[in-house]
Amino acid sequence: MVVMYDTDMRARALELVAGGLSTNAAARQVGISRSALARWLIDPRGSAGGSRPCPAPAAPSPEYAALFGYYLGDGHIARAPRYYALRISCDTKHVGIVSDVEHVIRSVHPGRPTCRVTAPGCTVVQSNWKHWPCLFPQHGPGRKHERDLTMAPWQRTIVEEHPGPFLRGLFHSDGCLVKNWATRPVAGRIRRYEYPRWQFVNESADIMRWCGDALDRVGIRWRQTNRRTLSVSRRADVARLTELIGVKA
Repeated sequence: MVVMYDTDMRARALELVAGGLSTNAAARQVGISRSALARWLIDPRGSAGGSRPCPAPAAPSPEYAALFGYYLGDGHIARAPRYYALRISCDTKHVGIVSDVEHVIRSVHPGRPTCRVTAPGCTVVQSNWKHWPCLFPQHGPGRKHERDLTMAPWQRTIVEEHPGPFLRGLFHSDGCLVKNWATRPVAGRIRRYEYPRWQFVNESADIMRWCGDALDRVGIRWRQTNRRTLSVSRRADVARLTELIGVKA
């Protein structure tokens, strides 16, 4: 006899594992067999016990890589009775970023609308779909920085194929291009110099590590100035990163 599990049960079980529960504990909590959950963990894109296959990206996609970065920076997934809502929060003044978020969401999930929810200084781009947790297995209870995050093998493949778009999503959500300054004695006088610096700020050690790995992949030098801040300061590297991801507009 084949036991049929619906898509919501599958998504919930994968959420619990992503949130740190063991396979046994997650299976017991959701009320499914451990063997079914083990199959889903091996094949995140496979069938949920006979239900419609989860449409996780089958091939590397730059749009997914960018959306993954936006999700890790300023995104979250909320549960509704019959679907999940992916929400990416954007600074309203960065109209180009708002448009970019809409574009990559529609590219990843074509044929469905997005909507904008506005608040003072903030524009939230939202898309409703039952499969968002399948595409972002980092979703789970609690805040992202309060639990260990793991990148699925298929996500790692996409990020390795498209590190630039991934960095665009990260830096255009939780990053900024700032002016730094330093002083230097010249001809007996102290002169002040200003230079640009990219900074990425995130509370999650896992997301910080993924950002650094992507910068390494494109040959950009960086350093972690404190627990939650990563900086790109050398002139050539700042120019390279700006060329790769664009300015925040």
